[in-house]
Amino acid sequence: MACRGKLFIISGPSGSGKSSLVNDVLKESDDFIRSVSVTTRPRREDENSGSHYHFISREKFDKLIEKDMLLEWASYAGYLYGTPKKSVLDNLKKGKNVILVIEVQGAMQIMNKIREAYLIFITTSSIDELGRRIEKRGAENTEEMRKRLEIARNELKFKKYYDCIIVNNNYNEALLNLKKVLDT
Repeated sequence: MACRGKLFIISGPSGSGKSSLVNDVLKESDDFIRSVSVTTRPRREDENSGSHYHFISREKFDKLIEKDMLLEWASYAGYLYGTPKKSVLDNLKKGKNVILVIEVQGAMQIMNKIREAYLIFITTSSIDELGRRIEKRGAENTEEMRKRLEIARNELKFKKYYDCIIVNNNYNEALLNLKKVLDT
């Protein structure tokens, strides 16, 4: 699939800081568009539908799959997440640079469909640090946190498939590194 704009796929374990880093890049630059994923997950207090995610029912999600309207989709921590196909492809055709913040499963699906995609993996130096960050966020109960750490351990096995790995131990340094990668 030929693209005129660049497609950047950013993944990493829960608590790695990937969403915060991308949000800060987008605040400072008009050169990128962030694709908004759809999810069956309940909305957190600090999230808005349409800017963080499009929060939809399982039935609506199933219809998107059935109608082949998702570029990728994956199950994560008991919920479904997906990337609407039309907006991503339309923006790429218009020459816009698109950033997807998606799970590893989805990144692997897109990697096989859009070879030009550039994959960036955001992580921390340890699983313990990820756990501290998830706990500090306070959004998950103990069982959800356990699930997310188990998923994180599995996701770390996939970082070898990414074009670039950014270790987010120092936020400002990680932000600078992400900006450098996106500017290439």
